Amino acid sequence: MIDSPAPSFALCRPDRTVVAHGGGAVFRSAAEAAAALRSGRVGYVVGALPFAPGAPAALWAPRYVTISDDAHRPARPELPRFEFAAALPAPETHVRRVAEAIRVLADPAERLRKVVLARAVLARAERRVAPAELLDLLVATDPLGNGFRTELSAAGGAYRGRHLIGSSPEILVRRDGATVLSHPLAGSARRVPDDPATDRAAGRNLLGSAKDHHEHRFVVDHVGAVLRRLCGTVHVPDGPELTGTPEMWHLGTPITATGGPSALELAAALHPTPAICGTPTEDAARLIARLEGDRGFYAGAVGWCDAAGDGEWMVAIRCAELAADHRTLLAHAGGGIVAESDPAAELAETTGKFQRVLGPLGLADTPVPVS
Repeated sequence: MIDSPAPSFALCRPDRTVVAHGGGAVFRSAAEAAAALRSGRVGYVVGALPFAPGAPAALWAPRYVTISDDAHRPARPELPRFEFAAALPAPETHVRRVAEAIRVLADPAERLRKVVLARAVLARAERRVAPAELLDLLVATDPLGNGFRTELSAAGGAYRGRHLIGSSPEILVRRDGATVLSHPLAGSARRVPDDPATDRAAGRNLLGSAKDHHEHRFVVDHVGAVLRRLCGTVHVPDGPELTGTPEMWHLGTPITATGGPSALELAAALHPTPAICGTPTEDAARLIARLEGDRGFYAGAVGWCDAAGDGEWMVAIRCAELAADHRTLLAHAGGGIVAESDPAAELAETTGKFQRVLGPLGLADTPVPVS
């Protein structure tokens, strides 16, 4: 269970709950934090890595940490009513951005092979809401009990007082002793829970989609290459498997390895993967910056690491940033774009992904306003 007073960090997983309280030393980069762990100056580091690797991280050494082998299973809390405030950008603008990306991807003179484009929705609550309540809502509405919450104040500046809260299904990296796991997800289809036959067909279609297998392969190749460089034996399955969340089907590949550096160092080396950026990474990041601007901590990573090198880092997707006023919520959703992508389908995919956060708030399938 997550105890009181409210912790500054929590990572809820089906088989483990990690909670951190208070704060000491602050680290603005993964390298600085990893050095502090190696030296023994701190026993744990928790927090978030931003999407852009060079941007300030929100990492710190907590006062104390509790780790339980039990899942956090809260009762569903009653939250204040939320209303849509804006779509950032307007849906038709996102469609135009996707079309522009497809033109770049189809140009044989360009190196770019995949790019992930995202959009955001702004919502406001009628009264203040506690970050812990939002976490409990997301965990209570996820059958697997996935959820995370982290303060962002350690990043400084405008991030003071903000929180990143989400329910990510994607393991960037987990290290337990000599065992390393990364489970990238890429290639998605919206589920149809009210129609089991149609839902199963959507999963089968995703498994048979050449476009989605193409997109997924970029991620698997990247993760496999990084782990082969840093770890011992690496095992990459021959093909992806179908992975489900309440809202989406995904193609996922569990990649395992042995040995290697700490979970934090592995996370920094793997991030950003083609699942949330694209390939080649530098080209994709430049296009994202031009079309979207600064993503902040969306599509970064959230997790923890101890002085022994064990820890877990989740990709910061299916999440939202709660402003310092505790009323304003900015949620993001994105999708991988390849040359075969269809702009309208990509817009629909982001709409489905938004539901992991917006659905439990009572905003499921509500028309997104044009800003």
